[in-house]
Parts: sequence; C-alpha cells; structure tokens
Amino acid sequence: MNLPDLMNPIADDMRELDAVIRGRLNSEVVLIRTIGEYIVGAGGKRMRPAMVLAVAKALGYEGTNHHVMAAVVEFIHTSTLLHDDVVDESDLRRGRSTANAVFGNAASILVGDYLYSRSFEMMVECNSMRAMTVLSGATTIIAEGEVLQLLNVHDPDVSRERYLQVVRYKTAKLFEAAAQVGAILAEASTELEQAAAAYGRHLGTAFQLIDDVLDYSGDAEALGKNVGDDLREGKPTLPLIRVMEVGTPAEQQLIKTAIETGDADFTAVAQAIYNTDALTYTRDAADAEIQIALEAVSVFPESPFKQTLIEFCQFSLKRDR
Repeated sequence: MNLPDLMNPIADDMRELDAVIRGRLNSEVVLIRTIGEYIVGAGGKRMRPAMVLAVAKALGYEGTNHHVMAAVVEFIHTSTLLHDDVVDESDLRRGRSTANAVFGNAASILVGDYLYSRSFEMMVECNSMRAMTVLSGATTIIAEGEVLQLLNVHDPDVSRERYLQVVRYKTAKLFEAAAQVGAILAEASTELEQAAAAYGRHLGTAFQLIDDVLDYSGDAEALGKNVGDDLREGKPTLPLIRVMEVGTPAEQQLIKTAIETGDADFTAVAQAIYNTDALTYTRDAADAEIQIALEAVSVFPESPFKQTLIEFCQFSLKRDR
C-alpha cells in the first residue's frame, strides 16, 4: 500500500503544504535553515498534516488556511523529533543520521525550539482561536507525554494502562489535534468535530502500537531506524509488557532485566516475544483502535477525501515502516 497514492485526492494541497513549509523555514540564521531543511527534507509520511488537509476538505472547507495549519502541525511534529532524538540519544531516523548526530545536541534542541515558536506565530495568522486552543493544548499534552515516558524508562512494572497513557499523550494527541483542526477550519458541527478528534486519537494510538511491533519485527533499512532501539533505551512497550504478563518466569526475568538495563540478548528477547505471541497481541490492540477510528469517520459525508481518511487506517495497520 503506497501512501503517496492514498493522498492523490489532496495532492495539490500537499504541494501547497510543502511550499508553506519551505517558505517558513527561510530564517536569516543559516543553521536554522540547514537543520530545518535536513529533517524536513528527510521526507517522512506527513500523515499528521495530511489529516488536517483531508478532514478540512472532507467537511467542505474551501479556503487556504488549512495549508498553514497543516504546516503548523508538521513543525510541531518536527520539533518533537528533534527533541526526542536528543533525549533518546538516537543516531538514525528515516534511514539517515539524526540531526543531533550531524549537528550536535545543542543545535538540535534550539532549532526544535525555533520550530515550536514558529508554529505558534503561524497559528495566529489563521485567526482561529478555537484552532489555536486545540493546538496549543496539544503541545502541552505532548510535553507531558514526553515526561511520562521518561518516568517509565527502565521500569519493568509499567502497566498496559500507563503505557497507553504515554501513547495517547505523546503520539496520538497530535493526530487528534490535526484532525480536529481540520474540522474547526471547515466550521463543522460539534458532532463532526468530535468525530474528527476521535478518528485522529484512535488512529494515532494504532500508529504507535504498530511502531512498537515494527521495533521487534522489521528491518533497519525498511524502518529507517535501528531495530530494537526501544529495548536498548529501556522503554517498556506493549510487546514487552505482554511477555511480562504471560511469559514463563525465565522469560519475565529476561524482559525485566532488559528493561532495567537496556542491555540484553536481542535474539532471546525476540524469541520470548514470539513464544508469547506478543506481536499478534499488539497488532490486535492496534486493530481495535482502528475499528473505533473507522466508526468515528463513518459519519463524514461521502467523498474522495473521506476515502483517503479510511485508507489511512488500513495503511497504519499494514505498513512495514
């Protein structure tokens, strides 16, 4: 399933989005332009900004502010990537070296701050207090999610509920905000706006669950990051939590040690995950989230844009990167 093909109905809008992104990266400070172009130019799926565009068009929006708001969402997302890679000490993303590996931690943090600030500046242009409220609130929740995840690192006692709270704060919240802002721009009814938010929230949760599956089932070339990074960082993701719930005492001890130290035999951990069918368990959890997302978007009027939103759900489940 090819994501660019799924975006055909909003292809013109995606081109406009790219123009806005590159135009707003045009700082007089050369390093900001360089790092901004480096990470934005790396590509990525652009699903979050695409959701702003697709939801707005699906609900009848005919203006151009959705291009600016989609760029705001992409800038917020990009800034979180810059900060995440410093916190996680990552050196590979989207198939190439992270910005912090190339330019250093200080530059990455500061350019991430710039993109956050730039995104708020752009929000004001659209003159929508409701959209600003949703996006500014989302940035707060995302930051809380980052701190919650930090508290969970190297803690083998993290429950499924604590893990899902981090997912909903750190990842799903921006998906939710992106979809909701699309509805706000279209001046949709309260029912449709709430449906858009639910769609984004549950799709975003499923997206992260599949990311966690891919950390133990993908290959580095396809994923664009190092397979097993979550384990090395001591992150208790759902596949590991599942082994802790149903694995043998030896498997539970293996995972406990892996989470506590970030240093374990990856092959043995992968075998324990396989033995407990933890990846299927996690995929099933993602599928349950997708079914809720599909139910939410079912109230949208029929259109090619609604179909794109539906296909985003299928892509999120079946992707290999």
